[in-house]
Amino acid sequence: MPETPQTAATAAAATAAASDADVLAQTVTAVQAAGSALRERFGEVVRYETREELMRALAANDDLALDILRPRLTRLRPEAGWVEDELDGGALPAGEWWVVDPAEGNVNHLHALPEWAVTATLVRDNQPLLTVVHLPLTGETYTALAGAGAHLDGRPLHVSQTADLGLGIVATSQARPDEDEEVVRRVGASITEMLFDALVVRTAVPATLHLANVAAGRTDVFWQFAGARADLLPGTLLVREAGGRISDAEGRPWTPQSHSFLAAAPGVHAQAVSTLSRRP
Repeated sequence: MPETPQTAATAAAATAAASDADVLAQTVTAVQAAGSALRERFGEVVRYETREELMRALAANDDLALDILRPRLTRLRPEAGWVEDELDGGALPAGEWWVVDPAEGNVNHLHALPEWAVTATLVRDNQPLLTVVHLPLTGETYTALAGAGAHLDGRPLHVSQTADLGLGIVATSQARPDEDEEVVRRVGASITEMLFDALVVRTAVPATLHLANVAAGRTDVFWQFAGARADLLPGTLLVREAGGRISDAEGRPWTPQSHSFLAAAPGVHAQAVSTLSRRP
């Protein structure tokens, strides 16, 4: 039977999907290798007395992981750009980009706290295509591929069925140190409002681990004001592919240019928007 334009397009789409799935599998290997290197230097609190000493310690972890990640990911997608600054926000130019956080929750690593990870996300035309989030201390690896679901070590993830915010566990995170006063006050006010409306409020860094919990159905809502692409894109794809809803804090479509972020189980999304939109 001769190939028609429609069957050719279908075959091309299947080939692209297979290629993306292969890239995801190889990204898992790269991210896990970087996580193993960081795990080897984890355990003792790293002491510092100045901001400069802190920045050097953070950079040492980043550089160790990037030395593993960058060559491997570049080989996978040689044409893809590379986001140099993990704290950058806003839209990316068209095309494919690697958005990597070599030590998500780096400050926790330095303080011998367990909440840290290694993440790598391939973004295509400002939409996350695939992501890997690896937790080296537990060995857990979260993955998502656009249109193919979210998984934890190969098991499908689903957001919670909670339909009452008053029964929900919610969480937020500090996007970065040295936020301006308006953002700090808005964060504080939002926590207060959630304390009235939700069952339990959790506050900690990093954002990605909260979003993984929303995707896994362990918690029901995560919100944040400001934030960088590397903080939010991995969890955005995980939550979407697990059946959750993504918006800004007022319920509008979220983009990397948005000033707020909300991820929630569908049953409590509208209630979370109402709480976060309330002004004291």
